This record gives sequence, structure tokens and C-alpha cells, in this order.
Amino acid sequence: MSDIQGSDGVSPRPAPFPLPETAGTLIERLGIVIDGDGVGARTCSATMPVEGNTQPYGLLHGGATAALAETVGSIAAQAHAGPGRAAVGLELSITHHRSARAGTVRATATAVHLGRSSATYLVEVTDEADRRISSARLTCLLLDGASGSTTAGATGKSSVSPS
Repeated sequence: MSDIQGSDGVSPRPAPFPLPETAGTLIERLGIVIDGDGVGARTCSATMPVEGNTQPYGLLHGGATAALAETVGSIAAQAHAGPGRAAVGLELSITHHRSARAGTVRATATAVHLGRSSATYLVEVTDEADRRISSARLTCLLLDGASGSTTAGATGKSSVSPS
């Protein structure tokens, strides 16, 4: 049985997950829009405009793409961690397969490991024609006993505010 399936071998339906406040964060500056429907421990998707997120040669910046990938994976990991815990990025690896010059890109994180102390996601970034732009893998450490609230912040990593 996979660690991402329920005890009956079937992946349970994700519980509703409140999206983090993004005002003043990198998420807002990059124009990332998180798909609110279906956000949960097993998956999270978001879009980002290419315009405004390019390097000087007019191509989508790899760092912006990495931030998008880390954002969707970290939000899903925080949903898995649950209240009173924090998900923090441990490792991000990304490969860029092709460039984008215009339009919008979409990132979709899919859980491959949901453990008690870590969660790992594969993230596929595609263009409007559904061509793969980048592939990423994100592992988050899940910390117990986080006091106060946790929210996904500027890089998608959680920040903990004191009680």
C-alpha cells in the first residue's frame, strides 16, 4: 500500500484547506494565482503569468518557475502537516525542458510521499498548450509543535507567528 492512500487502499477526498494570505509576498509579486478548488495534501495547482516574470532575454525566468513549483508543493505539504505543525522546504530540484515567452504557465504538485515528518511532491509546470516547461521535486520537513498559526509565505515555505 502506498503511503498516499487511505487504509482501504483508496485515496480519500481531500478536506477543504484554507488558502494562506498572500498580500505582500512573492506569490503576489509574481502574480501567482492558487486554484482554490481541490487544494489538499495530495495536490495543489496554481498559474503564473509569463509577462513580468522574464529574464532580460524575454524568456520565463527559471527562478520564477522554481518559486511557482515550491509554492504549490509547500501549500500541499502544509495541508498535509495540519494545524499546529509547519511545513518547511528542505530540498527543491528543478529541470527546465523548454522556454516560454508569453501567456500563462500552470504548476501542479502531486504527492509521492506523505509521511509524519516529511512530504515529497513532483511538480509539473506546463504552458497554455499543455507542453511541459519544467519538472520539479520538492521535499518539505514537517515540524511538530509550531506555536501560533502557520501560513505559506514568500517562497511557499511556512512561517510561524508566535502565539
